[in-house]
Amino acid sequence: MNTVEIIRKKRDGHELTTAEIQYLIEGYANEMIPDYQMAAWAMAVYYQGMTSRETADLTMAMVKSGDQVDLSSIQGKKVDKHSTGGVGDTTTLVLAPLVAAAGVPVAKLSGRGLGHTGGTVDKLESIRGFSTELSTPEFVDLVNEHQIAVMGQTADLTPADKKLYALRDVTATVDSIPLIASSIMSKKIAAGADAIVLDVKTGDGAFMKEEADAIRLAKAMVEIGQHVGRETVAVVSDMSQPLGLAIGNAIEIKEAIETLQGKGPQDLTELSLVLGTQMLLLSGKYETTEEARQKLEQCIRDGSALEKLKVFISGQHGDVTSVENLEKLSQTEQQTPVLSEKAGYVESIQAEEIGLCAMKLGAGRATKDDEIDHQVGIILHKKVGDYVEMGEPLATLFVNRKRELAEVKQRLLGAIHLTDQEVLAPTLIRCLVTPKGVLRF
Repeated sequence: MNTVEIIRKKRDGHELTTAEIQYLIEGYANEMIPDYQMAAWAMAVYYQGMTSRETADLTMAMVKSGDQVDLSSIQGKKVDKHSTGGVGDTTTLVLAPLVAAAGVPVAKLSGRGLGHTGGTVDKLESIRGFSTELSTPEFVDLVNEHQIAVMGQTADLTPADKKLYALRDVTATVDSIPLIASSIMSKKIAAGADAIVLDVKTGDGAFMKEEADAIRLAKAMVEIGQHVGRETVAVVSDMSQPLGLAIGNAIEIKEAIETLQGKGPQDLTELSLVLGTQMLLLSGKYETTEEARQKLEQCIRDGSALEKLKVFISGQHGDVTSVENLEKLSQTEQQTPVLSEKAGYVESIQAEEIGLCAMKLGAGRATKDDEIDHQVGIILHKKVGDYVEMGEPLATLFVNRKRELAEVKQRLLGAIHLTDQEVLAPTLIRCLVTPKGVLRF
């Protein structure tokens, strides 16, 4: 095969064969095809797009470029969940024990974060002693025994995707639906999932700012799942303001515990129930939406979800007393309220800017080598639609580095906009995308 001809073919809007896509990805992963040719191909895809079959072939080519996790020895159908990312997105920390408590195995590979807060691994490491450094046999044994385990991602998972993503990042080809969809799905498939529930965010704090683009991405990923034999559904959810009230690492663990106690923020609780319901349905153990949701609500009410969290933490050497004494998760040098400078209704909260404020405090990484401070972060006290009195706290900053405090306070005040008129809260769940189409709630 000839790389130049493959580039030209895609440039001119023609469909590539499975063999051509495999040749391209193998050649690039093995350094037989240089960056400049792959960049030209990525730009051709950016302008011409790919069919659902091409996108599925690209996904599987990237899956085959590295290790694939074999979860076949885990009893039951393994349903994974993936979020396209946002601010205060604590759902995995709630969902993993909640779904496991309902009898569905949760075998999750997670990574560290780059951006405003840490990834799931960073957040779990806020719990003293907690370890995600497991061998595959240990990981499998934990899931078979307790129905739940989280392991750090192996570096050899989808190396072609990592290399291609780095190239897209410097060639203005990141925001291509086929390339985004194949990148996300390749990691989920390589991680061994039997079925996948996607949480595709839309709004200011999301990668996809417009709902129509979020739905396009959701459809593309669901189509990939169909093509490669993985049942996949996608929930499109709001990220025009932070999810829940906590933005950080330890304080998000605390919020997840409160949610499992039935005392969490309404939006985080609702999204967790919606995503969890879809996970239970894909597991095949529950037949109807009503039955699945009722089971999850019962697991919160009867305390079994919280008990499953304790078993999960203990199984991975974490300090379970953190669950019983939540103050262990929020010990910073200073907790500073940010007071409103006027009265009014919260019209909007710039989610991305709030996330950057948390990163400035030390909750996230600007580069992969940065150290995270697990304790710091932001607790919001108001959401869109709430009324605020002048001098009332809008948020509390959990701070260890005081030199950033004044700047963060001003940036946070600038990110929360008030109005004299009453405001409706944004719709949290926009739609459900399945192989049969788009279902509006």
